[in-house]
Amino acid sequence: MANPVRRGLSNILKKEANDIVILSSLRTPITRSYKGHLKDAYPEELLATVLRATLAANPNLDPSLIQDVGVGVVLSELGGSKAGRMAMNHIGIPTSTSFYTVNRACSSGLSAITNVSHQIATGMIDVGIGAGMESMTRNYGSKAIPTVLWPELKESTVKDARDCIMPMGLTSENVAERYGVNRADQDAFAVASHQRALKAQQEGLFDKEIVPVHTQYQEVDKKGEKVGDVQQVTVTKDDGIRANASVEGMQKLKPAFKENGTSTAGNSSQISDGAAATLLMRRSTATELGLTSSIIGRWAGTQVAGCKPDEMGIGPAIAIPKLLEYTGLKTEEIGLWEINEAFASQAIYCLRELGLEKRLEEGRVNPKGGAIALGHPLGATGARMLATLLPEMERQGLETGVVSMCIGTGMGMAGLFVRE
Repeated sequence: MANPVRRGLSNILKKEANDIVILSSLRTPITRSYKGHLKDAYPEELLATVLRATLAANPNLDPSLIQDVGVGVVLSELGGSKAGRMAMNHIGIPTSTSFYTVNRACSSGLSAITNVSHQIATGMIDVGIGAGMESMTRNYGSKAIPTVLWPELKESTVKDARDCIMPMGLTSENVAERYGVNRADQDAFAVASHQRALKAQQEGLFDKEIVPVHTQYQEVDKKGEKVGDVQQVTVTKDDGIRANASVEGMQKLKPAFKENGTSTAGNSSQISDGAAATLLMRRSTATELGLTSSIIGRWAGTQVAGCKPDEMGIGPAIAIPKLLEYTGLKTEEIGLWEINEAFASQAIYCLRELGLEKRLEEGRVNPKGGAIALGHPLGATGARMLATLLPEMERQGLETGVVSMCIGTGMGMAGLFVRE
């Protein structure tokens, strides 16, 4: 089958009528599960917030022209499909708009954006929204790893089958051990992520991508028990960033997943709550509707690749080369990279394998921090990363950017985006 995307930088940068363009890409703040200011919010409440903000950011678009909404969900998979549809109708998108959810674990948000892009590319729809939502506070404890399984799988003689439910922390330890990523480098990487995120927050670099959430919140004590009265709050900032992060502090943390291991609560991504949404349409449709001045970027291709489940973190190091081959680009032709920091171990390995260590130092990889500082709300992360990527591409004057992440059970995904 012929490659459905254009190949080569000059071709990719050309504007054509059938481009899949982006008119807005927004997110809620990402906050700490159980302790953060969105802990009492529902995932569909967060989704409603970004969908409402998407309509507000595009006032000249009739909501009835949005033909489909795809939403990445992971832990709230079953209820999310119904609650998400309810949220969509609740904020003013009509019942004529269809709705579905996507679950490809950590890449669900990027998968939703890609699916909507494919729908537009094939002529199935003209306008759609790719989004993601997750409340790990409400769903993490009982649903992160399935416990009720076909007995033959639980006792499978095929290691790769059994390893699909290996705790993610152990896959991080495997990457560190197999590929020589030491504890000191992981701790230093984690501190740098917090420092970059803190600087970006202080300079207002997240303001363009974040929409405030008006919700309820009740304080908790050190034991996690609720105390005091329920308050009405407006949440405007990510709250997982540690202003006092230091290597010395990181070194004091005990291994979280394995005795004598190297992955800790400090050098791993935070479990988090949040949502994000991206409005996409065909360029010719934007032209017909008089919306070309609202275009901020476009989708240019996505690839996914599999790897061994017990070292799932290496996924970006496999998916990114596949994306570059698919689009006919070279590493040096990518201006900005957002690579999810599921664990410092796998992020460091991927940057080394891809030859991006210098790009990290130059502020071209996760320049505003990553999931270690910002958090990793599973179903929303891919869409959150795009909302972070596009304003930074504009700020730095860069034309191309890649969003990539590892995926539980052993995969990697990478998407290419172009700024306008």
